Amino acid sequence: MPELPEVNALVEFLDDQITGAVVAGVELASFSVLKTFDPPVSALQGLEVTGVTRHGKFIDIDVSGIHVVVHLAKAGWLRWSDKLPDTKLKLGASNIAARVRLDRGEGPSVGFDVTEAGTRKGLAMYVVRSVDEVAGIAALGPDPLAVGFELRPLLGRRMQVKRLLRDQKIVAGVGNAYSDEILHAAKLSPFAIAESLSEDEIVRLEDAVQDILRAAVEEARGKPAEELKDDKRTRMRVHGRTGEACPVCGDTVLEVTYAQSSLQYCPTCQTGGKPLKDRTTSKFLK
Repeated sequence: MPELPEVNALVEFLDDQITGAVVAGVELASFSVLKTFDPPVSALQGLEVTGVTRHGKFIDIDVSGIHVVVHLAKAGWLRWSDKLPDTKLKLGASNIAARVRLDRGEGPSVGFDVTEAGTRKGLAMYVVRSVDEVAGIAALGPDPLAVGFELRPLLGRRMQVKRLLRDQKIVAGVGNAYSDEILHAAKLSPFAIAESLSEDEIVRLEDAVQDILRAAVEEARGKPAEELKDDKRTRMRVHGRTGEACPVCGDTVLEVTYAQSSLQYCPTCQTGGKPLKDRTTSKFLK
């Protein structure tokens, strides 16, 4: 799933590529991807892109005051092209959900496809006059990279710290992968209860949030969109590394599996050497 660093890199790439371009057309190849109807996508044609920004994991393309908002969900991505096919998209013919054609003064040849792999569809596009019309943006918590961000006031909750970091209404932009990385750097169990953290643990967690996300943003910055996914995987120290050696202590990275996701952690670095209970139902069916 694209998270804050990758979305930030996509936004910077798009802002550089399309600000000042004119929308030549928007084609939809999925009935479900567009979540709004007013204004219609046809209203974008002929308007100039005036900027691209980020709200948590949402991409916000400002088209002369009308906003095209994209949430890539778990398996969505953005594929840039310097030469789009002339043929129109067909409904449901591929993993392409939408295509945006742009004119930078040389004809409507450049643009991007919004794609989604797999069968579980979560990709969403909105065309709105104000980003606050998108419920997910209106409900976002503070951005961890914003000036003045403070994590400490958000920790007074009786919930697992892993869940807290992933909750977009509490902290915007952090997902499954970077929460694993943050907790590993902070030497905290993902099952630790937020309101019970000691002063030293809070300081470690605050530092880890900033260090991990800022480093990831810098690593992703300037890379082409097609390289960001693989680049993210190579930078993970524990996430997606089940069975491999922890790069800090050498212990084996372990996993806890849920119905639709999993987390990875190092027992030596994070849980005093004790494996966490894996709560998958498969454990009880054997």
